[in-house]
Amino acid sequence: MPSPIRISVTEASHLFGLSTKTIRQAIQLGDITYIVVRGRYKLNFESVLNWSQLSTRRRHNFERSGIGRYAEQWKILNKKYSPREPDDGNHKND
Repeated sequence: MPSPIRISVTEASHLFGLSTKTIRQAIQLGDITYIVVRGRYKLNFESVLNWSQLSTRRRHNFERSGIGRYAEQWKILNKKYSPREPDDGNHKND
């Protein structure tokens, strides 16, 4: 199992378009999992992502002010460079 991605409160606020106060409130309510390293919160990225999608307001902030605003630009339109379809193992060798 890969190790979880950990981010700071400030990084989470920038990535998700929310204030640090909102992130800290979620920590205090136990909505986000974290560890403390050298006196600083290190948040589990997956936990923050899941929490951010539970509320319409947070989801919209993510899409408008956070990293989600770039998602349209990331779509691959050229099939040549898009990820390959999963190999089902039913191909012929020439």
